[in-house]
Amino acid sequence: MTPTAAIGVLTSIYWKPEFLYKIDRIEVLKPIRTFTLRRNETTDLASLADAASGSRTVDTATHRVQRNALCLKDVAYRIHARMVLSPSANKPAAAYRDQLRRRVTRGQCFSQPYLGTREFPAYFEDPDDQMPIPLSADLGVMLHSIDYSTTPRKSSWFHARLDKGVLTVPPRGIEESETGAA
Repeated sequence: MTPTAAIGVLTSIYWKPEFLYKIDRIEVLKPIRTFTLRRNETTDLASLADAASGSRTVDTATHRVQRNALCLKDVAYRIHARMVLSPSANKPAAAYRDQLRRRVTRGQCFSQPYLGTREFPAYFEDPDDQMPIPLSADLGVMLHSIDYSTTPRKSSWFHARLDKGVLTVPPRGIEESETGAA
């Protein structure tokens, strides 16, 4: 799970404009298992107006694209995060944190969290004392965060390493311009 995916899960459970989630670490609790998924998609899209009027059909046969994905299965993570308050916050961080914990305990969410695509729903519960998997591995370059306040959006990255099942997330990633990527 990337830090941005972890933020997506937490935001689905509890979001307020008064704070942002910052991920400190992610613990992998189940062995890493994968499967491949192949699906057909189309690059031919009709506008909403065309679809409503029925004036245009989508030619899926001519514009078919096959996409392959390597997916994780039977996953379990423990997310360690903190809330960074914005200047507009009118409560202490503990009040927001306690609300998040109550929502997790009750199984409440604003929208069903998912991992990657909505086809892979994420279920959540109170943390337990399960130990992370005993795996250490170099995971390579991983997405750290996306800055949605800029146009175009800016992404930052970090070199990810799993150490005894724990992915430690640095406070700041390296932006594309800093890595030389375009």
